[in-house]
Amino acid sequence: MYDSLDQNVITSGEKGAKKTVILTFDDGPGRVLPKLLDILKKEEVQAMFFWQSRLLYKERPWKRVLDEGHLIGTHSCKHPNLTKLSYTEQFAELEYSKQKIHEITGSPVIYFRPPFGQYNLETIKAAQDLGLTTVMWRISSMDWELARHPEKILQNVIQNLENGAIILLHELQQTIQVLPDLIKKIRAEGYEFSLLPPLEK
Repeated sequence: MYDSLDQNVITSGEKGAKKTVILTFDDGPGRVLPKLLDILKKEEVQAMFFWQSRLLYKERPWKRVLDEGHLIGTHSCKHPNLTKLSYTEQFAELEYSKQKIHEITGSPVIYFRPPFGQYNLETIKAAQDLGLTTVMWRISSMDWELARHPEKILQNVIQNLENGAIILLHELQQTIQVLPDLIKKIRAEGYEFSLLPPLEK
């Protein structure tokens, strides 16, 4: 479980009468994206995608992502550890990423997830100066370390479920492998799926 005392960083969604969680996928758009979207469509689940803009081409199925009700945020351009950069360098990295995603998709970018989950005061200021809200997570699936043990992805999420939790996942083959079961198990625990509000700042 992760938490932040910084009021400028989001780790959970709204906590209403119904128990909800938010699925988020980092490090795309990648080769498994079509399979990922197929699963989400079949299960009628909407999710948030935090993309590296260097991987976003017009040929990627970004239009399908938006048409099917998902949200796209920035995960920077080249996925650097932003804490090792100056404010000016961080601002330039996020500005370029935001502009490229907007230019290709036509959709305003209002959410940002720091690469490696690493940020400092300059990161938050750069994001705010660009109208971006920084989004972290409450539950990490650790899926990037579990290619040989995908069943542990399920354990990491299900054992830590809580109302409003943002769940960290990635566009990886092992994640695709367990995603249908993960969705079913989350629902079996009485949770529904939601998104952060898609409001332009």
